[in-house]
Amino acid sequence: MEDEFAWMENLHDKRVLKFIDEENKRTREFLGELPSKIFEDIKRYYYLPTLKMAKITERGYFFLLSEAGRQVIKFNKKIIVDSKKLGEDVLLQGFNVNKDGTRLAYSFSIGGSDEGITRIIDVDSGEIIEELKPSVWDIVWLDKDKYYYAKFFRKERTPDGVEPPAERIFLREKGKDRMVFGEGLPQSHFVHLRKSLDGKYALITVSYGWTKSDVYFGPLEKPEEWKKVYGGEFITYPIDYINGRLYIVSYDKDGMGRVIALKDGKVEEIISEQSFPLEWAVVVNDKLLVSYLIDASSKLKIFNLRGELLDEINFDLPGSLSVLDAKKDEILVKYESFTIPYRLYSFKEKLELIDSIEIKGDYAISEDWATSRDGTKIHMFKVKKRGIKSDKALVFGYGGFGIALTPRFFPYVIPFIEKGGTFVMTNLRGGSEYGEKWHRAGMRENKQNVFDDYIACLEKLKSEGYKVTAWGRSNGGLLVSATLTQRPEIMDSALIGYPVIDMLRFHKLYIGKAWVPEYGDPDNPKDREFLLKYSPYHNLDKNKRYPPTLIYTGLYDDRVHPAHALKFAAKLREIGAPVYLRVETKSGHMGASPETRIRELSDLMAFVFKTLDV
Repeated sequence: MEDEFAWMENLHDKRVLKFIDEENKRTREFLGELPSKIFEDIKRYYYLPTLKMAKITERGYFFLLSEAGRQVIKFNKKIIVDSKKLGEDVLLQGFNVNKDGTRLAYSFSIGGSDEGITRIIDVDSGEIIEELKPSVWDIVWLDKDKYYYAKFFRKERTPDGVEPPAERIFLREKGKDRMVFGEGLPQSHFVHLRKSLDGKYALITVSYGWTKSDVYFGPLEKPEEWKKVYGGEFITYPIDYINGRLYIVSYDKDGMGRVIALKDGKVEEIISEQSFPLEWAVVVNDKLLVSYLIDASSKLKIFNLRGELLDEINFDLPGSLSVLDAKKDEILVKYESFTIPYRLYSFKEKLELIDSIEIKGDYAISEDWATSRDGTKIHMFKVKKRGIKSDKALVFGYGGFGIALTPRFFPYVIPFIEKGGTFVMTNLRGGSEYGEKWHRAGMRENKQNVFDDYIACLEKLKSEGYKVTAWGRSNGGLLVSATLTQRPEIMDSALIGYPVIDMLRFHKLYIGKAWVPEYGDPDNPKDREFLLKYSPYHNLDKNKRYPPTLIYTGLYDDRVHPAHALKFAAKLREIGAPVYLRVETKSGHMGASPETRIRELSDLMAFVFKTLDV
């Protein structure tokens, strides 16, 4: 099948750069002065502190925060790392710290690209001890100057000759690296390493795609003894090793998740499957803290190590719970909702609030349901100002990779809500909101279910008198562009960000091969058939009327190739559709520096305001 816009995959081609420049100008003209009018409103909410990461050490807590236009790593209220001081377009990717809080490893990239730099510094002096390029992950310290790390091979082969994308574990000591785990693991297998809370054992998850993984286990300092102990055609991962038993989360049965314990090769069920999916589990002070997703909102249950329920904790608003760090006698838990950037809790014997940021205002968070084409009920969250009649909706969706859309803080939609809009978040198949079966019902040959679910949500909102903007990013960009090609009449505008769109060539661009387990393989004739059926790039129709569409991407996106967005925009333009393209020159898939991101968000929200007549 000939691709007339294949030349757009070369981002250095002068024609591509000219196209980007012209399209950015057209978009600027369309949006006019509106972005500058809402810039300050978005900035005000975007500048609120948001907590990204936290670590517990013997010396106290370390935090990674976004605040006031920069990202910082703080220890004892003192700023250790400041993204602004690293460079204008720097984004911090994450950090790790050793047990006694003397060594800090942090990773950063320019313009939000995935490939970056990892620096290890002395916490007290600030001295840079070493620098690794590209950035590495899962650093596990053995002592001050000896540690394991995971390296992701995205361009070159692994030392044992496997084609990228692939991942391996290395031991670094005295400036030298030795590969210690992963030899022979095929392409698109990924490794996650951490240590048990007593610091003696390695807990490893090896995953392929988003539907299966294996647990490996062994003495921390003897990687040659790390062996597979559990796994199969399902997702599983280790919790911790306590009193001779390895506690594991397993999604084997109906895919809702249960907790088991392994001892001498025998499996004992500790907590059986519930009717809602298990989100995560962690051990602290001989208690199991388990978070469950109930209609896409987190609920915390506390068990003893025998699996007996001790307590349940509910929260005042639908929200998301995540474990930031765990030590033997304490864990840090973050709670987040649509109007709460974060609440930070410590759990030792009970849940105690340490810090929180909440926005003031009278907001109503409600839940609703739509019925998909095959009769499946689809859950939605709606957020608006209390007591007002709203008839403008911004409808966010994703539906893939087992990722659940749960309530979180979107600073840039608050001005839209303040002006009378309704923000809607949809829980479509392909995510994990209702377990692993829900995920599998929206992947590969079942992908059309995801689009049908989203269509049902949009239809319901339209029937209630709403004007709607359909919005999705990354795999959500695929969702919105597929819905656009299938049912353009059910949206008043479309917002498509950093998208996967060409379903016949995604595996040939950047790390796209890693998504074959989720989407299917375009080189396999059977898979190609169902991919071609919905591939947005191949299903545009010059006889259909498309609503105003804004496609946005960033040149630093080294995960989803910008060509997906460029080619789709060019094709829409060719058939005379009202399409606008915004290409950020300093942004990647992970995001961008705060100033760049606020400019981008101001343009996106201006597009929503303009096309919905806000």
